[in-house]
Amino acid sequence: MLNKKLRYLSHLVIIGMALLPVSLAFAADEEEDDKEWHEVALQLPEAPKPENLLNFYKSPSQTFAIDTKSLIVAADGTIRYTMVATSSGGARNISFEGLRCQSYEVKLYAFGRPDGTWSRSRRNQWDAITNTGVNKQHATLYSEYFCEGKTVAGKASVLLDKLRGKKMSYY
Repeated sequence: MLNKKLRYLSHLVIIGMALLPVSLAFAADEEEDDKEWHEVALQLPEAPKPENLLNFYKSPSQTFAIDTKSLIVAADGTIRYTMVATSSGGARNISFEGLRCQSYEVKLYAFGRPDGTWSRSRRNQWDAITNTGVNKQHATLYSEYFCEGKTVAGKASVLLDKLRGKKMSYY
């Protein structure tokens, strides 16, 4: 009887040891999920130049372009870029923005002034991206150029290639 109990206990120990790596992997995933995201410090780019603008979306009333020299993937995983919106009447709005693939959010950091300087936004929060009405440009950046699911689609050069319409080859 004692021999049977010992054998039973040894089987439990073996099973427990076999499951240990699995439980540690789950614990590591939970720790990763629990890590709080921190936004890295903002550095405003130079004012956009017409020769660096790349059109990516046209609505009935506006054309949207990204300044190719400003596009970066920051250390915190945000994609930062200068966007230039030009109305059909010729009015231009310039903004420096951030986009988070992980949370489907966008943030306005600053507005461009006619003299090439920036005016920081008073809103210091991330907003959900909408794919309705007049603000489809952010959803277009998210789904067609910058993100693959909740992950950044690559480094800045890859994102620029996607904006330029270059097909990517995978090995």
